[in-house]
Amino acid sequence: MALHGMLIRISLIGVIISAIVAATAAEAALAKPGCDNKCGDVGIPYPFGLSKECSLDETFLITCDNNTAIKGVPVTNISIEAHELRVLQFVAQDCHSQRGSSVRSTEATFWAGMYTISKTKNKFTAIGCDTYAYLTGTQNGEEYSIGCMSLCNSLRNVINGSCSGVGCCQVDLPDGLKNISVSLGSYYKYINVSDFNLCGYAFVVEQDQFSFSTAYLKNLPYQKVPMVLDWAIGNETCEVARRNITTFSCKGNSACSDLKTRSGYQCKCKEGYRGNPYLPNGCEDINECVDPTLNSCISAENCVNTEGSYHCRCPKWHHGKGRKDGEGCDADLLLVLKIAIGFGISFLMMIVGSSWLYLVLKKRKLIRLKEKFFKQNGGLILEQQLSRFEGSTETTKIFTEEELQRATNNYNESKIIGQGGFGTVYKGDLPNNTVVAIKKSKTIDQSQIQQFINEVFVLSQINHRNVVKLLGCCLETPVPLLVYEFITNDTLFKHLHHKSNTSVMPWQIRLKIAAETAEALAYLHSEASTPIIHRDVKSTNILLDEKYTAKVSDFGASKLVPLDQTQLATMVQGTLGYLDPEYLLTSQLTEKSDVYSFGVVLVELLTGEEALSFSRSEQERSVAMHFICSLNEERLFDVLDDHVVEEGNKEQLKEVAELAKSCLRVKGEERPTMKDVAMELAGIRKMEMHPWVDFGETLEETEHLLGETSGAYKHSSSSKTTGYDSMNNHVALALGDGR
Repeated sequence: MALHGMLIRISLIGVIISAIVAATAAEAALAKPGCDNKCGDVGIPYPFGLSKECSLDETFLITCDNNTAIKGVPVTNISIEAHELRVLQFVAQDCHSQRGSSVRSTEATFWAGMYTISKTKNKFTAIGCDTYAYLTGTQNGEEYSIGCMSLCNSLRNVINGSCSGVGCCQVDLPDGLKNISVSLGSYYKYINVSDFNLCGYAFVVEQDQFSFSTAYLKNLPYQKVPMVLDWAIGNETCEVARRNITTFSCKGNSACSDLKTRSGYQCKCKEGYRGNPYLPNGCEDINECVDPTLNSCISAENCVNTEGSYHCRCPKWHHGKGRKDGEGCDADLLLVLKIAIGFGISFLMMIVGSSWLYLVLKKRKLIRLKEKFFKQNGGLILEQQLSRFEGSTETTKIFTEEELQRATNNYNESKIIGQGGFGTVYKGDLPNNTVVAIKKSKTIDQSQIQQFINEVFVLSQINHRNVVKLLGCCLETPVPLLVYEFITNDTLFKHLHHKSNTSVMPWQIRLKIAAETAEALAYLHSEASTPIIHRDVKSTNILLDEKYTAKVSDFGASKLVPLDQTQLATMVQGTLGYLDPEYLLTSQLTEKSDVYSFGVVLVELLTGEEALSFSRSEQERSVAMHFICSLNEERLFDVLDDHVVEEGNKEQLKEVAELAKSCLRVKGEERPTMKDVAMELAGIRKMEMHPWVDFGETLEETEHLLGETSGAYKHSSSSKTTGYDSMNNHVALALGDGR
C-alpha cells in the first residue's frame, strides 16, 4: 500500500512538472528567440522586450527593476490577444485638517505615449463627501476634460459598491484618451464631514478590479490602482504597412486589423491558430482534437487535426460526418461490398449471395411484421368485407401514424373532445387545414377490433349528408384509429338537456333535426347498398353543425342485414331508455329496433326530458312510457316542453306526438318503417313553416325537404361539412343489468 501511494505521488509530481514545463515553453514561445521572457511574475511577449534587441522598437521597451516591470509606471500584465497593458497608476489626494487647513494635496499624471487608456475597461472615479475631481488629457490630438463630484452629509445614504455620487462617483472615459492629469478639491474644506471624511481621492481604475467601500472615506488603503491601456503598432493602416514586408509586423498565419478610433494596427492569429502573431511562425496550429470543447466530433478517435482546423471522420466500414450534432456515423454496407469486389470473382459471388440472402430475410421480416400489425388491427377482416363492395372506399384514405400524431399534438389531452365506452375522440388539424375528429379505441382485444372493423365497414358504405362522413382510418398502430369529419355544434343531447345552454332550441329547429335524422335512418334501412341497422340511435349520437343540420354518428354497434334476411339474432346491445323492448326480450334485431329508438328521440325533442332519469319518480322514470300514458290520458300538453307548446302549432304537435307513439309500439311489426316516418315528418314540416325561420339552409335543401312526396330519397354525395364524430357514453348492456 505504501509503495502504491508513493507511485501515485510520483505520478502526480510528474504531471505537475509537465504542466509547468509546458507553460514555460508557451511563455518562451511568446518572446523573441534568445530573449528573457519574464520580469518577476510578468511575462514579456514580443513586440515588448527587456532590451532594444528584444523589442520591436523603443516604444515597446520594458525596464525590469528589482523584478518589477516598468513602463513609466509598474506593469502587471501584458496581453497579446487583447492588446492590453495593465499598469499601476497613482491616486490623486486632497486632505484637510478638522479646522479646514490643507494637509496634503497631490495630483496624478500619466504620460501615455503610444498607448491609449482603455474606454471599456476603466472608469474615472472620485471618493469623498466634499470632493470634486477633474481629469484633463488629449483625445485624438485635442484637449479633453471631464469632472466628477461626490458629496454626502453623513454615512447613512452611502452604500457599499455604489458609485452614484453619494460618497463615490464614476464617469465613463472616451475612446482614444491619453496623457491624463487628475486633480481634485473641496468646497467646504471637509469641515462639515470631518468626523468621518477628511480626504478626497481621484483616479482612473480598472472597473472590474475596484469596488467602493464606506471604509475608504476614512482612509483609502491604496496609493496605486490598476489601470488598463490599449496598444497598437505604429501609426499606419494595415494597407499602408503591408507595402513594406520587412517592417510589417503581422507574421505568418495572422491577420491585420485597423483601429476604428485611432491610428495604428493590430495583429491577431487566424482562426484555428494560437500564439504570438508578431513572431515568425508565432501563430501555431491549435490541436482541436486534444480538447473536446474545441471540436464537435463524436470522440477523440474520430477527430483529425489539420492545419488551422480539423475534421471528423468515421471509423473503418462506416460513413457519415462523425459529428455530435446528429450527423454521426452509420455502417457502410456498400463500402464493404466494394472492398470485397477486389478479392476476386469468387469472393464477390459469395458476398453478393450473402447480401442477397440478407436482404431477402430482412424483407421477409418486414413483411411479417407488417402482416402482424395488419392482422392485429383486423385488416384481413376489413379487406374481405370491403372486397364484396367494389368502389365503396373510393374516398376513404389510409392515414399514417405520423400524420395523426402531428394532427393531435401526439394525442394531447387538450385535444380530447369526447370519450365513450369504445374509446376517445381527439380533434385533429391536418396539413391541408382540414379539421377532423380522430377516434382511438381504449383497449386492444378481439371485441374492440370487431367494433373498429364494423364501424369502418359500415361507414364506408354510407354516402348521405345527414350521416357523419368517414374520411379514413389508420392500421399502423396497435390501437385502431378512425378519422371523421369534424362537426362543430356538439350533440343534440347537450342542446336539449344541458343547463349551460343559454338559448332554448326552437320547435322548428327540433322538427328539422327530427326530419333529417329520420331521413338518414331511412337511407340506412332502405337505400344503402346493404341495409344497415344502427342499433344505438339516441340524442348523444346525433351531432349538429353550425346550421343545425343533423348528422347521425357512432356506428360501432351497427349491423349489416343480408338481403335475404329481415332480422338478426345478436347479443343485446344499446343504451337504456332507448332499447327496443321486443329486441331486449327476444334478442332478434330488426330495422324496427331503430324505429323504436328514434321514437324515444322524438319524445325527447317534444318534452325536453332525458330518455331515462332515476331522479324522476318511478312512473316517470322512462320518458317514453310516461309520454305514452299522458297521450292516452289526453294530457299531451302537460308533458310537452313549455317552449314547444308556445311556439308550435298544436295540430302539428299532435301529429308528431302520434307519430312518436306509433314508433314506440311494443310490437315491432306494428311500428312504421323509417321511410314512412321520414315521409310523415317531411309532410308535417311542409304543413306549416314560419316565414321568419331561416337556419341557413340552401335553396336546394329547402326544396328537398318541402318537395318530398314519395319514398324516393335523393342525396348529394358531394355535400361536405367539416366536423367531428363525438362518441358519448356508448353502453353495451347485459340482460341482467338493473340500470
